[in-house]
Amino acid sequence: MTLEDLVRLRRARDLMDRDYSEPLDVPALARVALMSPGHFSRSFRAAFGETPYSYLMTRRIERAKALLRRGDLTVTEVCFAVGCTSLGSFSSRFTELVGESPSSYRARSHDDGAAIPACVAKIYTRPVRNGEARPDSPPLV
Repeated sequence: MTLEDLVRLRRARDLMDRDYSEPLDVPALARVALMSPGHFSRSFRAAFGETPYSYLMTRRIERAKALLRRGDLTVTEVCFAVGCTSLGSFSSRFTELVGESPSSYRARSHDDGAAIPACVAKIYTRPVRNGEARPDSPPLV
C-alpha cells in the first residue's frame, strides 16, 4: 500500500469520524478515497484492522454512549441521532460492543467517571469488540 493510498483512506476515515450520523455507505466512502468499493474495503481493513462498517459503527456507539450518559434522550432518539436506522440493529451492536443493553447503560449511574478528563475517558470508554484488549489489560506475551 502506498503513502498516497493511506492518505486517501484517512480522508475517508476522517469523513466517518466527522459525519458519523449521516447515511454513509462503502460506495460513497470509496469515492472519497478515489477507489473502487471492493479495493477500498480491502485496503481499509488492511490499514486499520477493521472493515469500514465496523469502524463507523464503533464511532456511532461511542457517540451513543455519551448521549445516553446525559440521560435526556430516549434510546430510540439516541439511535436515530447517531445515524442508525434500525433500533434492533443499534441495540444488538451496542450490546455486543459495550457488554450491556443501551437501556441498562442509560439507567445506571455514570458519576464515577465525572472527574476524569474527557481525553482520558474517551480511551477507557471506547467500545471494545470481543477479543480486543482494553487499555488497562495486561500485555499479551
